[in-house]
Amino acid sequence: MKRITTFLCATMLIQGVTAQSFIQAYKNRADMVTQANITANLQEFGNLGIKTTGSQANNNTLTWIKNKYISYGYSASQIVESPFTYGSATSKNLIITKTGTLYPDKYVIICGHYDTINGPGVNDNGSGTSIILEAARILKDVPTEYSIKFIHFSGEEQGLIGSSHYVNNVVYQGGIRKLDIKLVFNLDQVGGVKGNNNNTVYCDEDQGGVSSNNAASAAVTQQLRNCTALYSPLQTAVDPAEATDYIPFERKGEVITGFFERIRSSYPHTSKDTFTNVDPVYVYNIGKAAVGALQHFATASTNLTTVTKAASVNSLETVKIYPNPANDILHIELPVQTSNFSFEISNSMGRSMLRVNNEKKIDVSSLQSGVYVGILKVGEETLVKNIMIER
Repeated sequence: MKRITTFLCATMLIQGVTAQSFIQAYKNRADMVTQANITANLQEFGNLGIKTTGSQANNNTLTWIKNKYISYGYSASQIVESPFTYGSATSKNLIITKTGTLYPDKYVIICGHYDTINGPGVNDNGSGTSIILEAARILKDVPTEYSIKFIHFSGEEQGLIGSSHYVNNVVYQGGIRKLDIKLVFNLDQVGGVKGNNNNTVYCDEDQGGVSSNNAASAAVTQQLRNCTALYSPLQTAVDPAEATDYIPFERKGEVITGFFERIRSSYPHTSKDTFTNVDPVYVYNIGKAAVGALQHFATASTNLTTVTKAASVNSLETVKIYPNPANDILHIELPVQTSNFSFEISNSMGRSMLRVNNEKKIDVSSLQSGVYVGILKVGEETLVKNIMIER
């Protein structure tokens, strides 16, 4: 990813924000992301060398990714190699399709690039590649209402060549839309830097380009933030969408969102973008968030029979947060006695406005009228709700 700015648009208003309820089956599957798999994927990706578009290392990496899907049990009919030319070179995108149960012809796309320049690219973008692979492994046999396309693009570093080819030749053919896309969820440069306090991830939101996309992108980006709070230990902030593989989709009017590291590494596009310099735990935590969010976007089965945890009821489902809308005081009523919980209120742009620990009567008089996101955490459980302030 090649970004110039990372600013927040203070005047952006989010319409139609909806909170998600905690789903135990989604949490169980998010917890199936393993640190061992993430670490192995990052190391193996790094060992494949500098993956310049069209190079032998680039081709070898495509084969490595493809073999992962075969090992997960995806069939030949689900795996498609889509070639494109870049100057005198040829490279390929890799597209894997998992068919939905209710809406087989409407797609949630989760994507990221696997090409690199000037280095092995373990952060940019072995990190996103590793997470997509884990998501595909875990959801292989999980029914989803919408179809999912796991896409690995090449040519991103040369100017979104692979994703542009896919949009202009597969999604659209002769100017006619051939693929019905629900949303595009991109992962690029989510490796962090070892030694940093990597506890926050950017959620990318469309704030420019085709303006008709912006409200829908704001809504799904808020859903991505909610899912991150529900299914991972990470905090979130909003970042404007820029210069990565969702942009060719955005230019055609598709709805986009994505993840990007909050503390930006200086190693991408250099020989130092190696496993030694990334934070595998950060990638692991973003992986959990991604698996949780992908299930939400594709409406995965909530059947608990295929997951390992015994608990089937979230004890926070009966929590009362009132009044809502609130004026000056907000009350939290917990179903069981507890003295160890936290509650945070953030605005629509992801900035924390208020955070308290172990307080059931909260003074919100300093907040302006509007819609906020409240996140209650009790032990390993999290509840996300919209909070209205009216005066």
